[in-house]
Order: sequence, then C-alpha cells, then structure tokens
Amino acid sequence: MMNKSRILLAGVIISLLASSTLFVGLSADDSQKSKPKVQEVNKLESFKKLRRIMSIVEENYVDELSFDEIVDKAIDGLLSNLDAHSNYLNKKKFEDLRANTDGEFGGIGITVGLKDGALTVIAPVDDTPADKAGIKSGDVIIKVNDKSTIDISIDEAVNLMRGAPRTKVQLTIVRKGEPKPLIFSIIREMIKIDSVKVRKIEGSDFVYVRVSSFDKNITKNVSTELKKIGKFSGIVLDLRNNPGGVLDQAVDLSRLFIGSGVIVTQKGRTKDENVEYRAKSAPYANVPIVVLINGGSASASEIVAGALQDHKRAVLIGEQTFGKGSVQTVMRLDQNEGLKLTTAKYYLPSGRTIQAVGVTPDIIVYPGAAPENENNFSIKESDLKRHLQGELDKINMQNAKSEPENDDKKLITQNMIYQDIQLKSAIDVLRAWNVIGAFNLSK
Repeated sequence: MMNKSRILLAGVIISLLASSTLFVGLSADDSQKSKPKVQEVNKLESFKKLRRIMSIVEENYVDELSFDEIVDKAIDGLLSNLDAHSNYLNKKKFEDLRANTDGEFGGIGITVGLKDGALTVIAPVDDTPADKAGIKSGDVIIKVNDKSTIDISIDEAVNLMRGAPRTKVQLTIVRKGEPKPLIFSIIREMIKIDSVKVRKIEGSDFVYVRVSSFDKNITKNVSTELKKIGKFSGIVLDLRNNPGGVLDQAVDLSRLFIGSGVIVTQKGRTKDENVEYRAKSAPYANVPIVVLINGGSASASEIVAGALQDHKRAVLIGEQTFGKGSVQTVMRLDQNEGLKLTTAKYYLPSGRTIQAVGVTPDIIVYPGAAPENENNFSIKESDLKRHLQGELDKINMQNAKSEPENDDKKLITQNMIYQDIQLKSAIDVLRAWNVIGAFNLSK
C-alpha cells in the first residue's frame, strides 16, 4: 500500500475537539468577533468532559490503570476511530516503525489493509512465500498464529507476520466461496521484489509490461526495457495485485503515456498537502494501451490506471480495484512517540476519488483460463502446436533456475495467454485497436 510518510521533527499538539452549536442574539459583526471566544468555551467544556470520564475510569475500572495508561488509550481510541490508517505510535510501535524503515526483515510477501473493519489481503507479492502458498487478494485474515486480528491495527498485523527468515507463521483465512476458514503455514523469507518485467508477446508486435509494486526505480526500469525492445504497436500494462508504493513513481510512469494535463491531485487541509501533479512530454503518448487491474490493485496502481482512463489513453480490463486513495503522514511527538495521521486524499483528473471506491474497469473480465473447444470433435494444428509449446514451456521453466535468461525466453507465449483470460482479452482489444485504428475511447 502506498503511505507517503514523512517524519516531522517539530512537536505536535493534539487538540480534542467536540462539535456543538450556541445560538445567541448577536449582530453579524458581534457574531464574527465572538466566534473564537465561543470556540474556546466549547473546547474547554469538551476538555472538562474528557477529564471527568478519565477520572471515572481511573477510579472505577475493574483493573487498576495509571493515568498515563488511560491517556494513551484515549489517544489510541481517538486516532483509530478516525479511519483505518491513522493510529497512535507508542514507544514500542514507534521503534518498530523506525526499524521497519531502516532494517531488513523476513516476511511472507503480502500487503494488507482494513476493509469494512476486517484485515484484508490487498495482494500477495509475485514469487514470495505468500504467493506460492496460495494467498489471494480479498482473503480476510482472522488470526495470525494464535492472535485474533479483530480490532488489530495494520501496523500490529504487519509486525506479527514479519520475523526472522526460515521461521514459520500461521494465517487463518476466510475466503469467499469457501465453507470454512483456511489455515496456511508459511515459512518467512527475505523479500526481494523484481518489480518490473517487460516481455514481447508471441505472435504480435505488442509488449507486456508487468509492474508488481512501485519502488523508486520503476519508471527508469520500464523506460530502459521499452527502449531495448524498440518498435511496438501496443502495450499491455499489468497492474494486477500491485499494492502501490512511491507516489512519485506512479506519476512518472503515467508521464510516459500521458502527454499533457493533470495526472493526480492531492488535497488536504493544509497548504503543504495540496499538490497537483501534471503530465509532461510523453515518449509513448500515442501508443495504444490496455491496463489489467483487479481487487489487489491499490493506491499507486489505482492512480496510474485511473489517470490513463480519465485521459482516454487506455482501456481498463479486469475487476474493481481495492480503493486506497489517502495519504498518511508520520508525525513525531517526541523521541519515543508519534502519530500516523491521514492528512490528504488523492483525486483523479476527472475529480473523482479513489478512497473506498476504487477504479472500475471499462471491460469486466474475471480471472481464469480462456475457454477451450468443448466438443472435442477435432484438434486443429494450431491447438496441437500450442499444447506442445506448453509442454516445452514447462521444461524451460524447470531449467530456468540453472540457465541464464536469453532473448528467446523473454516472451509471453501463446500457452501463457490461453491460461489467463484477462491477458487474452487485453491482447484481443489491442488487436482490434490496431485493425480499426485508434478508435475514440470517449464513446
């Protein structure tokens, strides 16, 4: 998921505000002059209420709590009730956050978020332990080892799943369509992500671009690989199960394909949080593009897909995206504590928001293999060749670990295409686009 976090060294004073209205007989001018005074009175009354409740808890709660503990719980409750991503970072959580930013850890390779109050898998990362174990986008994690995830924060859940390489973590998962919870025992590994794969598509002059997450080198790597390929007449941009990453890279990747106009706008309450990101001269402004998305596409990938859709630069194929379109800022309270607070939201060029809504594909296609000839009446030569090529692909995949990759293997083969109906649909759209011409996507 993409949290544009910044450590602010200045201290932060938290004001607990309560909403109230006071009706008095004042003139318009007097009303404006007395407004700050009324607000201060309201704040004072609210603080009194809070102090009274905290005193009641201190004196009467079944377990003895120090006043510091009560204050921490009050702050934690305030922030966790704002949204799924804001939370109070006590000493332990703040140390974990700093260690997570600076250090290396073993993990299982999934991105999680809170959706409808449940800890939900946004996406497994390609070729990681979670991906190999069969964890899917949309899975709801109800237990990590023996700990329930009910009312757990995202940061706590991540820390539970992270650990030393070659150690085991057990996830209990609820999956749509399954009659009972599924249990996965997964061995942690050091997570190394190959975020970009660019391949030619067999039997065409199209290019397949897979972006699995948005790290700091995404745009540079995509641009370099496209230049190596040279001429091509269409791009399939695969953003499925891409949980996001660095905002700047989402903007820069969009700038490869969008020649002018707004890409995304960030809006918050402060001047610093209001930023408009615009397109520049794009090297591939006229190349037809089809973007693949699904429920695991979140944050930065939603920005790219939504911007391309709004600018009529691409056809989106797949399923509704996750809906993560907010900005979190990490603010330091002192050397040991901090806040993670939602400070802004992202808006696409058309003005629509991503948050809790997501991006809707132009063509809905659910995952699966492409349908085959069901009557078994005959086997065409092309089908037989595709089947035999599939067997060769299996052998090549087995040998791939010991053999260096050459240009011939950098292909999306026909067998791969027929095993992925969303990819096949994308290629079919590009073929139609080339036959008909650059049709008007606004219709």
